[in-house]
Amino acid sequence: MDFNLSTVFFVFFLIMVLQPILMGRMFALRRAQAIRAIERKRGSRVITMIHRQEKRSLFGFSMSSQIGLEDAQSIISAIKATPDDTPIDIVLHTPGGLVIASMQIARAIEAHPAKVTVFVPIYAMSGGTLMALAADEIVMGEFSMLGPIDPQIMGISAASIIAARDAKPIEHVSDIALVLADVSDKATAQVKRGAVEIMTPRLARDKAEALAETLTSGQWTHDYALTPAEATDLGLSITVGLPQEVLELMTLYPSPVKQSAVEFLPFDPPGRRMG
Repeated sequence: MDFNLSTVFFVFFLIMVLQPILMGRMFALRRAQAIRAIERKRGSRVITMIHRQEKRSLFGFSMSSQIGLEDAQSIISAIKATPDDTPIDIVLHTPGGLVIASMQIARAIEAHPAKVTVFVPIYAMSGGTLMALAADEIVMGEFSMLGPIDPQIMGISAASIIAARDAKPIEHVSDIALVLADVSDKATAQVKRGAVEIMTPRLARDKAEALAETLTSGQWTHDYALTPAEATDLGLSITVGLPQEVLELMTLYPSPVKQSAVEFLPFDPPGRRMG
């Protein structure tokens, strides 16, 4: 068989097309095995929602994942398919997303009769925190973080829009600013009411209202990192210390967008000799 330049180019192109598909299937198989191992060890149903930046096309265009309605549909279906007496473990890694989708998932979590544990290996911000509030237990790493749940209007904090409106006489506020402030008032009240709703089965109503007020008030920026200690002080049920199998599961969700700038060799204890 003669190999000319066009044949070599075709083979190279075929390898480039098939390589991400084969790698994706390999990681999917390893994830399924890891998830099944956790389920056997903990006697639970494991559901993961891992949002990383991924290549989503033949030419490698990147897309950032966030909580959306498709996530809500999938997670709600998984929860509803789980027997009432089976605990659920949710591994959550997300920057947040749509409030409506986050609230749907949170209500489904709260409604499950058996214990629901949310594991946060790295971060669960915004809508992810709203989901975590519905769980019976939140398990975080020492450096994991949650975040405020204050709604954002056109990318701007609703609390900041309200503060800007209230900082000057009403006659000096433009119509568009008044409209945005009105929407901000409604959005904040809705998120606050939803947070209280999903927390009251486990928290006294006055504590749930105080926590919801703190998380939606805009006293922090939207990307503020709530540490496990701060979250505990606010009244959340936080356990610090992630199971090793959950940490290992996270390594099976690589982000293929770019090569990590972090590199290290496996630890070799002093005095160890190769046989």
